[in-house]
Amino acid sequence: MSKPSVAILGLGIMGSGMAKRLLSANFPLAVYNRNREKCIPFASAGAFVANSPGEAAARSQIILSMVANDEASQDVWLGGKGALDGALSNSVLIESSTLSGEWIRELAAKAAERGCRFLDAPVTGTKPHAASGELVFLVGGSIETLDAARPVFSVLGRDVVHLGPIGSGALMKLINNFVCGVQAASLAEALSVVDAGRLDRAQAMSILTGGAPGSGIVKRVTERIAANDFAPNFALRWMAKDIGYAVRMASAEGIVLQTAAAALALFQQAIVEGHGDEDFSAVSKSSKRGPHSSL
Repeated sequence: MSKPSVAILGLGIMGSGMAKRLLSANFPLAVYNRNREKCIPFASAGAFVANSPGEAAARSQIILSMVANDEASQDVWLGGKGALDGALSNSVLIESSTLSGEWIRELAAKAAERGCRFLDAPVTGTKPHAASGELVFLVGGSIETLDAARPVFSVLGRDVVHLGPIGSGALMKLINNFVCGVQAASLAEALSVVDAGRLDRAQAMSILTGGAPGSGIVKRVTERIAANDFAPNFALRWMAKDIGYAVRMASAEGIVLQTAAAALALFQQAIVEGHGDEDFSAVSKSSKRGPHSSL
């Protein structure tokens, strides 16, 4: 059975890992990225490099977008020579970016007008998971459309979770990320208190990660801090964006996410201090107290 042709729109940290996986599995692949230099390695590996999202979409049965935010998604799908203009009727459109529910619903409606099938399918995982095909896809949309996309998902991820109708995946991803952000921010504040109290930082981190607070995200952030390694697997500015979307989403339902709002303030402070392009674990660098202040 022949493999469906695929387009990847966006070759950032996650999209590039996805594209490499598909090429290694011999899928016919078209790629598009605003910065064409990022396309060069994929051209040499056999991918078609499109001049526009629409050109990539016109060659593909499955079109997957992995971009930064609502604005970038709007541009790649609806901008000049956008993917929706090039998409063939009955093609499968997959939005795997972490976006707001409002935009996902609008995009799904526009896809339907074009005669295309649509899934919102953001992922859990970061750079190494994309490279190794260990992502988990959180999917909203019909089972029939999901089944059509499974050949691609099976190469890119270790699991696919169908959560319900369109918008369900985006909702779950925002919930997932704001909970991660709150934990990272609380750890950053905890370390400020550790430093202010002149406790041994390594010993304190060992207690935190080895005890009840030691969730997976706390352990991962602690490892980054201990190694002083803030090369981005998931950039801090995008975590701030996701928490902001979650706060807005909840507000529309009359829910105040107080812990998320507090975490967002800390992430925004870190961006102001110049850490936005570092890994989100660099929120630990944002503190109103210096390491030698006292309690």
